[in-house]
Amino acid sequence: MSLASFEDVQARYHRDIDPEDRPLIEIRLQDAETKIRRKIPDLDLRILDDPLLEDTVIQICCDAVIRLIKNPDGFVQETDGGYTYMRQQQMEEGRLTITREEWADLGIRKKITVIHMAPVRPGAV
Repeated sequence: MSLASFEDVQARYHRDIDPEDRPLIEIRLQDAETKIRRKIPDLDLRILDDPLLEDTVIQICCDAVIRLIKNPDGFVQETDGGYTYMRQQQMEEGRLTITREEWADLGIRKKITVIHMAPVRPGAV
């Protein structure tokens, strides 16, 4: 059972969602939460320490699913006769993704480590 629900997605989406899509949305919510739990294995403990984190997880899972249902095939551009429609690049994926900003909201940041090595000549110390 995921933290986010079909009703959470419906509340955040600006259109009615077909009830037939409910099973798909529920499984994709679980998929989104699984992605988060892979990077944050102690998520439940963190939520106990910070109850607002649960709301953040729900929001992120819903947003990931909404991005997916808005563009399930990953189209960037569509043309019909003289009419062309382009989507934002971030919407092009067509798969369940969690953005860098969302990972940062969860406390996960990419780390860059730089190691500077300077050669030492023999006899020089």
